Amino acid sequence: MDSILSKLRGGLIVSCQALEHEPLFGSETMGKMARAAMEGGAVGIRANTREDILEIKKAVELPVIGLVKRDYKDSEIYITPTLREVGEVVEAGAEIIAFDATKRSRPNGQSLKELVEEVKREYPNHLLMGDIATVEEGIYAAELGLDFISTTLCGYTPYTTEHNSFNQELLVRLIQETDVPIIAEGRVDTPQLAAECIHLGAFAVVVGSAITRPQEITKRFANEILNLTNGRL
Repeated sequence: MDSILSKLRGGLIVSCQALEHEPLFGSETMGKMARAAMEGGAVGIRANTREDILEIKKAVELPVIGLVKRDYKDSEIYITPTLREVGEVVEAGAEIIAFDATKRSRPNGQSLKELVEEVKREYPNHLLMGDIATVEEGIYAAELGLDFISTTLCGYTPYTTEHNSFNQELLVRLIQETDVPIIAEGRVDTPQLAAECIHLGAFAVVVGSAITRPQEITKRFANEILNLTNGRL
């Protein structure tokens, strides 16, 4: 575990994910994306689905933060919601398990505390990362003994929709109010902002869309040109 921590500390973790409706969807593509990220200086990879994690582990020798996105009818939570998804992450070879650690109701009425206890009991040799949206959620996740806390879900829950850019205040307060390594994630969209997060005290930074979703990157360029010319080309 200490070796994983030392590899990630102060570095860039690249989120290599693509959903079914996106052009780059497919495990082989994600493996190539992870390889490109490693060659560019990434110290770790965040990946979704058992299949993608397996392919990425073949392509790179970097620590992988694994998750499985799955919808349940009785919950808004979709990032590794239950022990079922945790098992898939572990089976695929990820060293770190990422899951939603927000205050929202979980599938089957299970509490976050119950899930954490279950995971720790079943997979004691794996590191746990809690994706949160608020300071209170981060503090609670720290109290439950998670190994990392990530700001991933700020702006993506019904009660944080006012945040449409990276929330530096959330990062700073979590660093001040917990003793757990804090990962900066969620709309970190420039190299300058990533560096600033490390300067503020983030343990590491996760960047996804700004690196690995070319349709979103293209849209930013196209919209900027359109705004400058008012559509007159």
